[in-house]
Amino acid sequence: MKKTLVAAAALLASAVSAEPATFAIDPLHTIVTFEAVHFGTSTQRGRLQAKQGTVTLDRAAKTGKLDITLDLSTVSVLPQSLTTFLQGDRFFNVAQNPTARFVADAVTFEGEKLSSVSGTLTLMGKSQPVVLSARRFNCYENSQIKREVCGGDFISSIQRSQFGLGALPSVTPDEIPLLIQVEGIRQ
Repeated sequence: MKKTLVAAAALLASAVSAEPATFAIDPLHTIVTFEAVHFGTSTQRGRLQAKQGTVTLDRAAKTGKLDITLDLSTVSVLPQSLTTFLQGDRFFNVAQNPTARFVADAVTFEGEKLSSVSGTLTLMGKSQPVVLSARRFNCYENSQIKREVCGGDFISSIQRSQFGLGALPSVTPDEIPLLIQVEGIRQ
């Protein structure tokens, strides 16, 4: 009897995950970290948070869509004077460009594992294609909120100049590596 219940629960769980599911981005667990080499010596690291977003994922069909808005007012680095510069009118100009947006409609799986997401990043009014490669991706039942949570770490890089962020050519290279930590809660 116990084996039958376990088998039935496993079958039900696989049936539930075989249909498209929508996940709301958890802004507290969705953070973009960026790196910039400072004058060819040390690596300056900064971060910004997601404001909102949704992910629709169909693991059985191996398809998905993402729409995530990033809050540029959360850009932070040390020292604080650099944060002020990055948010100011000579770089991100957060007053004029408060958000960035990543929209994707192509996901790639290797077997059962999500391996990459391809989409378009719009930043500073300019849109460029970006591919996010999964370092890890996992879904689990969160015991506190009693809902499924999916998330992972993704890596990519962008060229600052493609988005009009070329104000620091002698300070840091044009290519900026990104590490994206993302989690979404099933709706």
